[in-house]
Amino acid sequence: MEDRFKYREDREAYSAARVKALEALLIQKGVITAKTVDTVLDFFETKMGPFNGAKIVARAWVDPAFKARLVADTPKAVAELDLPEGMAGAEGEHMRAVANSDDVHNLIICTLCSCYPWPVLGLPPYWYKDPTFRSRAAREPRAVLREFGLSVPDRTEIKVWDSSAQIRWFVVPARPAGTEGMTQTELEALVTPEAMMGVAVAKAA
Repeated sequence: MEDRFKYREDREAYSAARVKALEALLIQKGVITAKTVDTVLDFFETKMGPFNGAKIVARAWVDPAFKARLVADTPKAVAELDLPEGMAGAEGEHMRAVANSDDVHNLIICTLCSCYPWPVLGLPPYWYKDPTFRSRAAREPRAVLREFGLSVPDRTEIKVWDSSAQIRWFVVPARPAGTEGMTQTELEALVTPEAMMGVAVAKAA
């Protein structure tokens, strides 16, 4: 990516210090307890995150009928799988999946703010919220994808899907070539949040 989508190197430390100060203030005022933040972090580390999306995509790769159901009615298809409770809540409302193919590459953005299907993708990265990314990806998606290191052939149509509170999109990337002998569990390891956002493709290890 170009520097326009990068941030100061100490951003993480700077943000962590501000969060810690805010947490201490909220605890002092009795708004939250000392365990509140740990509970929320554990929720997104163990129950809601890209590992759920990887299971969904890998299942779609090995089961064409499931893939068709996933694209037709995403919440109903997701409910077929053994995933944690709450997949349809907490930023997972009205999730919709779109599938990549040789003819179409899908890209997910949110032009208004940063709506994002947390249960399948985890927490959104910094650049996803960046106004520059949000506006340029809508206007010139092919150029933006090149800046992510992804060159989409001219013959392939790029479709940009704008997430909102009403619909939260994610991508079913194309299955990598040479993975025919891999199990569903092995395939899960090839699925990244970036591929499910459309700024990358899934690659065989």
